Amino acid sequence: MLHLLFHRHQPLPDRLVPPALFTYPFHYTPHPLAVEAALRVQHYLEQQAEWQQELQRGKMFGVLVVQAPEGIGYLAAYSGLLAERNDWPYFVPPVFDAQQPDGYFKQEEGRISALNRAIDNIEQDAAYQQLCSQLQCMEQQHSNEETNYRCQMEQDKERRHLLRATADEALLQQLTKESQYQKAQLKRMRKQHQTEQEQILLRLAPYKDEMTRLRKERSDRSDALQRWLFDQYNMRNANGESCTLMQIFQQTTRHIPPAGAGDCCAPKLLQCAYLHHWYPLCMAEFWWGDSPKGEVRHHLHYYPACRGKCLPILTYMMQGLQVEPNPLQQDDEGELQMVYEDEWLYVVNKPKGMLSVPGRTERRSVLTLLQQRLPKGTCVMVVHRLDMATSGLLVVAKSMEAYVRMQQLFAQRKVKKRYVAVLDGVPQVPESGILSLPLTPHPTDYPRQVADKERGKPAVTHYRLQGIRQGKTLVALYPQTGRTHQLRVHCAHPEGLGVPIVGDALYGHGNPKSELLLHAESLEFVHPFTNQPLHIECPYQSSCNGQ
Repeated sequence: MLHLLFHRHQPLPDRLVPPALFTYPFHYTPHPLAVEAALRVQHYLEQQAEWQQELQRGKMFGVLVVQAPEGIGYLAAYSGLLAERNDWPYFVPPVFDAQQPDGYFKQEEGRISALNRAIDNIEQDAAYQQLCSQLQCMEQQHSNEETNYRCQMEQDKERRHLLRATADEALLQQLTKESQYQKAQLKRMRKQHQTEQEQILLRLAPYKDEMTRLRKERSDRSDALQRWLFDQYNMRNANGESCTLMQIFQQTTRHIPPAGAGDCCAPKLLQCAYLHHWYPLCMAEFWWGDSPKGEVRHHLHYYPACRGKCLPILTYMMQGLQVEPNPLQQDDEGELQMVYEDEWLYVVNKPKGMLSVPGRTERRSVLTLLQQRLPKGTCVMVVHRLDMATSGLLVVAKSMEAYVRMQQLFAQRKVKKRYVAVLDGVPQVPESGILSLPLTPHPTDYPRQVADKERGKPAVTHYRLQGIRQGKTLVALYPQTGRTHQLRVHCAHPEGLGVPIVGDALYGHGNPKSELLLHAESLEFVHPFTNQPLHIECPYQSSCNGQ
């Protein structure tokens, strides 16, 4: 079996020297050995006719280059299931196989499915449906009767109001009695309606109670099964230690692993290597097939491991390995430039790779640099933010009042922003237009964003193509909203411009060392204190101008 996992029958080229440090899986440039291994896997996938339809729909694959006693080889994996199986011979096995038909997971899953069927049977029962229909019709009929009666009461009230102006004592008493009677009659009507509805509800109660019981049992069994499953995943690390997924995620804010945790490529690859005492050298993951709905994935493009599911797991599993440093924690050489200043505001030119405000890492940020440069105690507050990889103009307030006024301008969309970007190709769209694609965070891979027309927040961008040179396109972007990664997704997504920004490692073809060619070039607004129009520009002094 080992020869089916450890691919050594086609040795990796001796000219490729193994890296000194293992790949940092969340931001990396694939090592040549990992690229060579990925090419072998891709060639293998091309030969598998039975999988082609599923592969076309999209799947993540991964490779891990390892050092074994017999030499350097590689392991291959896919995320989740492939053609409803997780045990194809060419690939590493799952950390835990929950697909065995006679195993506890499948048996308990069958019991949960039986509960679903029992609930469906009740909902489809003819007597139950007839009672529900009767209740619905009765409620509508009662509502109509009460509405009509209240309308009649309003008309009679108006009539009594007119009569009271000339009525004698006897008529006044009669009008009062009429009003009291109608109010009492409405109460009697409502009580009668309630009694009639309760009779049907009593007949429905056994059905409702049984469904409530079944749903609770289903929920309890599902939760217990999920916890049991995560306890079966005993993840190893390079120190020879092991820990269950439940134990790993107890240290996180969510405490419970998300669905599918442990079934991604990277955990399966490392687990297999540790079990066979093969030393991990480098790894890479690539996408095969079409982009999934809402996301931006490119065929054969390399991607980092997901953070929501894999960050806690891989952080544990890489203990004992010498791992490359996180490139996002390595400071850049760009300098913060002051573009505009008055007694209320700063406008700075943020270099790429610099944070707007302090984050979890020790990287420099606009806010911390300004605090270091200015006299101690000076108030500075960043009014809005730019992505770390984006360069350009950023407004900083010198007081709380200035901060609040500028925030109001941004919230009211009274600040005109222009970005310039270089697209990694030529979009097949009109010269100018509007991109409207609602966005929401990826559920398990923050900060990646996905397009979701049902749950996403509105995101609108105006664009204008500026020119084409050497197969690249210069575009001006005018965001009307300020969603995370809005411009990057709107450019890359098939329902947007359909072409990613050059250097975009998340949605395009870049890598962590690539320069994202996106720059906040212009800001226009009416100064919140002087009421004078203010137009500030900072042209992109980079390869962007030469495209």
